[in-house]
Amino acid sequence: MISTNAVVAVYDTHERAEHAIKELQEAGVDMKSLSIAAKDTHTDEHVVGYYNAGDRMKYWGKVGAFWGGFWGLLFGAAAFAIPGIGPILVAGPLVAWIVGALEGAVVVGGVSAVGAGLISIGIPKDSVLKYEVALKTDKFLLIVHGTAEAVDKARNIIAGTEHSYYAVHGESVLA
Repeated sequence: MISTNAVVAVYDTHERAEHAIKELQEAGVDMKSLSIAAKDTHTDEHVVGYYNAGDRMKYWGKVGAFWGGFWGLLFGAAAFAIPGIGPILVAGPLVAWIVGALEGAVVVGGVSAVGAGLISIGIPKDSVLKYEVALKTDKFLLIVHGTAEAVDKARNIIAGTEHSYYAVHGESVLA
């Protein structure tokens, strides 16, 4: 298990998550350290698709502008069908954490592939279970990982946004 520092925030709407990401970007937070995940709840209501065009992902769906913009901004993007949660969209390093957990057969009882990815970077199982419930209930997860200083900078920004919950994992240098 790799230990890391992370701040994980839960947002009720994509607008609130988008606002937080813009605040983080404007403050100079490294976008390669940021991940976002959400349930793709509207696949039966709209034509939905995504494709890879070089290093950029394209997405159509109810919140296509939201995902399309961030797939170009964040590092890595994917769509997963997670048993117990359903279809989810993920952008950022969380994609690699999920794939790494699946390829490495990191199976932790009672958590999804998303949970296994989060556990693989040192986020405690009890917190992971809360984040999985958030995904199941159509919330948006925003994760920033990195050094303690970088995570504290992100935490200070996230604290000022309209989140429903956030937590810091790992060592923190409380500012």
